[in-house]
Parts: sequence; structure tokens; C-alpha cells
Amino acid sequence: MYALQGKVAIVTGAGKARGMGRAAAMELAAQGARVVVTDITPTPEAETGLQETARLAQGIAIPADITEQDQVRACVDQIMQAYGRVDILFNNAGVGAPGAGPFLEITPDRWQLTWDVNVMGMVHFCQAVIPVMVERGGGSIINNASLAGLGAIPGLSAYTASKFAVVGLTKSLAAEFGPQGIRCNAVCPGVIDTDMGRKEVTLFAEMEGISEEEAERMLVDPVPLGRWGQPQEVAKAVAFLASDASSYISGVALPVAGALAPGL
Repeated sequence: MYALQGKVAIVTGAGKARGMGRAAAMELAAQGARVVVTDITPTPEAETGLQETARLAQGIAIPADITEQDQVRACVDQIMQAYGRVDILFNNAGVGAPGAGPFLEITPDRWQLTWDVNVMGMVHFCQAVIPVMVERGGGSIINNASLAGLGAIPGLSAYTASKFAVVGLTKSLAAEFGPQGIRCNAVCPGVIDTDMGRKEVTLFAEMEGISEEEAERMLVDPVPLGRWGQPQEVAKAVAFLASDASSYISGVALPVAGALAPGL
């Protein structure tokens, strides 16, 4: 559907078996892109997950901690040595649980971790790839925000603040680098059936003092389409925004949420 042949794409946070990163890597590859996947690999299981994503996407894996600018720059340097270009960046890596819970109980270190991963990780990768994209005359950056970046619900203050920042970063980059041919957009997933999404069910059950079955209904019942979204559905939105099919779309925060309202 989308002509990505010859394009080189980076997907961060791609090591989870049931995650938007792996789904996006596979979709971009299916559309013809050469894909590089990255993630933090603190355990052998995490390393295996990242390598499996690379295998499924017929790409290469480069472990990196996105909170460490030197590691991010080394990752991009390695990609440039291998391919000589970067055309697409899907900033997918993020954390949820540290930024969730009653506001008065979220400690400074949890605020800092949420900011370092969800915002500064994207900043590091954008600062590393934008000069490469400018030199080649353009590119497409897609940042994974959240419906929580468009509206707030109780109990997610640090997470929500970070995702509002992602939307703001997206719009700022679109405005600043549009003249150099770089488009920057955000996807704002809602209730998505990922490992993180299932952890959210457990978290809400604990916060509300209800069963996980009740928590799942609380999350899914308000969705007008009446179901969980699938990682592959987010991946298709990413592929669209990565491609020339969206050539006049930039600075957009696109809900992928089954018409779920974003909150306050």
C-alpha cells in the first residue's frame, strides 16, 4: 500500500513480543523499508525479544538506552555506517507505570524516570537523526504519544504530563524543520492490547480496589468501537505517516483510539 522501498526506518522500544514497536517494525518492513530496531536490553530475555523483532522485520537490532545520549548517537552512527541514510524514525519507546498512581504518591524519581524515557529519549533520537534527514532533504518522524497526551484522567499525572510534552515536541519540530522537508507527527493510541496495556488493567484494578475483569470493562466499555485496539492497527497508522501518502500532513496528533474521547 505504501511505497517505502529503499527507505531506512528506526523503531525504538521494539523488543516486546506484544508491543507497538514490534508491530510497527514488521509493518514498515512489509511496506518495503529496511528496519533497524532498538530497545534497552537489561536481561537476556530482553535481548532475545529485540533480536526476534529484528528477525521478523528482516532488519537489524542495535541495543540502546534512549535515556543515554551517547548510546543514541552511537546507534545512529552505526546505522549511517550500514545504510548511509535515515528516512523514518518511529519514537515508540516509553514507560507507563512509573508515571501512574495518586498524584501525592508519585515520587520525584518516578517523575524523573517518566520524563527521561518518554520525553528526553525522543529528544535524543530526534537530535541525532534530524541532521541526517536535513542533509538528505527530508524525512518523517512519528512520535508515540498517547490519548493521555490529548486529555487527562485521574491517576496518570506524570504519564499525562510527559505525553502532553510529546505532543508539544511534535508540533515544535514540525514547525521548525518543515522548511527542511521533515514532517513530524504523533500517534495517540488509546486502549491497545499490548503488554503495557494489560499492565494498565492490573494497575487500575489496584488503584480502584476492583477485580481485573472489572478494571478491563472500565477501560474498554467507554470505547465506541467496543473493543481493544490491536498493535497492528497503530502500526498501520505509523506506516501511513511514514509514507508519501501523508506528504502534506505534519504537526498532527492522530488519535488511534476507536473514537474514545481523550479526557479532560
